[in-house]
Amino acid sequence: MQQYEQIFNWPNVLTLLRIMAIPLLVVFYYLPTSWAHLAAAIIFAIASLTDWLDGYLARYLKQATKLGEFLDPVADKLMVSIALVLIVAETTFSVCQFA
Repeated sequence: MQQYEQIFNWPNVLTLLRIMAIPLLVVFYYLPTSWAHLAAAIIFAIASLTDWLDGYLARYLKQATKLGEFLDPVADKLMVSIALVLIVAETTFSVCQFA
């Protein structure tokens, strides 16, 4: 029972929620509304705050685990890479126009 208490602590739950928010980010990004990109940006910002919060809680509550050490950078890289792919694949931006 002690092993499960170490794995399911607040820092790890926040990390897992950040991973589960990735499909939500994609869905909100592609919604056919005027506020879709803003909603996706808010989800990304909340994910960034939970990234800071899970690290702080792991140190403050002394609940750092091997699973958390592994999952935290994985969640970060997944979130950032998905966001970059969404931005790069966007066809409505016209930063550079070649005539």
